[in-house]
This record gives sequence, structure tokens and C-alpha cells, in this order.
Amino acid sequence: MNAVPETRREACGGDHVLVADNLARYYTVKRGMFAQGTVKALNGVSFALERGKTLAVVGESGCGKSTLARQLTMIETPSAGRLLIDGEDVAGASHEKIAALRRRVQMVFQNPFASLNPRKTVEQTLGEPLAINTPMSATERAERIAQMMRTVGLRPEHAKRYPHMFSGGQRQRVAIARAMILDPQIVVADEPVSALDVSIQAQILNLFMDLQEQFKTSYVFISHNLSVVEHIADDVMVMYFGGVAELGDKQRIFSKPRHPYTRALMSATPSIFEADRTIKIKLQGEMPSPLNPPSGCTFHQRCPYVIERCRSEEPKLRDVDGRMVSCHRAEEVGDVDA
Repeated sequence: MNAVPETRREACGGDHVLVADNLARYYTVKRGMFAQGTVKALNGVSFALERGKTLAVVGESGCGKSTLARQLTMIETPSAGRLLIDGEDVAGASHEKIAALRRRVQMVFQNPFASLNPRKTVEQTLGEPLAINTPMSATERAERIAQMMRTVGLRPEHAKRYPHMFSGGQRQRVAIARAMILDPQIVVADEPVSALDVSIQAQILNLFMDLQEQFKTSYVFISHNLSVVEHIADDVMVMYFGGVAELGDKQRIFSKPRHPYTRALMSATPSIFEADRTIKIKLQGEMPSPLNPPSGCTFHQRCPYVIERCRSEEPKLRDVDGRMVSCHRAEEVGDVDA
């Protein structure tokens, strides 16, 4: 299970290629010249990513998923905590080391229509990372591009085409090829199938899984679609209000969620099989304002299990039934109705 790092897994030992240790990202909100407050977009997120495995990150809009993606891909630096990639702490690394680490972590974005430069051919798009990051000759780059086109299910001769000449699913295959062209250790995929037709989504998900099996790449797969997560993930991290609500093995979380928020998310997942359908749990209210977070548990204002302790004491992430949960009543959730 990709739980909170044991003894912080100081050097990304064993099969862990990435470790987040109390990772935080804060933003100062200003009105005019004056600071209005601080938004804790990420607030103490910890997990370990296994080599060749997929960690799915789920949660509603505003929970911190995309902020986490920007930290993992080193687009932004953490405000606090540590991010270790192959044992290297990103916060303390030199510019040269950061550049080297960025080659190992690539990203696939949500919208293939916006993530590809319309003025560049696919050949130019795929060739640019090779030209910048490798000593390959032009001939070697062309061979690598042709190979990668075939790997993602596209015809090599179509590399001369521009993005507008491809369908949405084909464009996302190009985007995946661009992410994989440098043979990264980690790929962060931010809602990579949500902009595609349902009929194409399964093809792209299967491509992700085939590439992982072939190259042993580790994925951080960000999604709001639990049906997609159930198909592709090994482990699941449920986020709420910038923190971790529940983290553990996919089978454990899907079979018996222990956090009230996870339980509500699972109940909203549609199923064509009557036996898999559960009573829908409707959460009252909305996520709190990030400028005025509640005391105690950040979920207590919407939680059907709330008790007085939840309003005053922030729950710590702890091991319950083989997964990590931040809930005072986690032992009861899923066993009895509150």
C-alpha cells in the first residue's frame, strides 16, 4: 500500500520512486496592495509512489489535485514539506539537478486540443524534447519518433501532420507519445480522458496500461471519474480541502470506504449492475472557503457522522483496516449507519 512513508523513506528506498512528505503549497491572496489571506491549496500531503504502479488521486473540484500535479512536475516549488524523486529532495536540489529530475517526470494534460502547439507538426513536437535533452543525431531522433508513433498506435508517416489533422483520441495519443519520448520514470496524468468521447476513453486507458507494462513507468493519475480509477489504479488517494482523506489499496477502498467523504463519492458512482448499486449519500452544503477554513476536521460541516470532537480536533492520518484515514470515527464508517 502507498501509505504515509515509513520513517519518511529517506532515500526513496526499495521500489518507491517518489515520496511526498507533508507536502504543502500556500498562496497569498491580495486585494490591491494588501494581503487578504493565505490559501492552503495543499496542506500536509504524504504518500509514496511505487515503481511501475499507478496511484489515482480523486476528489471534487478545488480539493488540490491540480496543485499537487504542479508540485510533482516541479512547475511550482512546495511551500513546506519535502518531495523526493529517486532520493533527491527537490527543494534542496541545484538547477542542474532539477533539470535532470524534470526529464524523469513528464505530464499528460486534460485537453489534447489545447496541450499541443497548432503551429508545430507532430514530428517537431516529439523531436523538441529529444533535441534539448539528448545528444541524439537528427537520424536517431527520427527513428525514435517513428518508434514512439508506432508504440502509441499511430502511423509513423503521420508525424508530418499538424494537430488539427487528428481526432481527439489521436491527439491524446500524440500527447502521451510526447510524455513518453524521454522514457520517464513517472508520468503525471491530469484528467487525461475527461475531454474524450466515452468510446475513446477505454482505448486511451488501455494504452496507458500497455505502456506501463512495457516501460515499467509509474503513474500519478488524477481523475474525478471513479469508474476510470477503478479500471486503472493500484492505489487510491482521496483528497478533500487540500489534505488526504483516505489512502490505500484500490480494492480495500472500493469495497469498504472508511472516510465519510470517500463513502459519499463511491455512492455517487453509477453502475449497470444492480448488485453494485448503493444508496446515494447526498452531502449537504459545499466545500468551505479556503480563506476561512473551519476548525477541527475540514469535512465536519458536511459530514453525516459529525460529533463534537470533529468540530474542535483535527483528525490525524492513521492506519484503519489496512489503509490510512483522517477521520475520528473511521472504524464505524462503512460498518454501521450514523
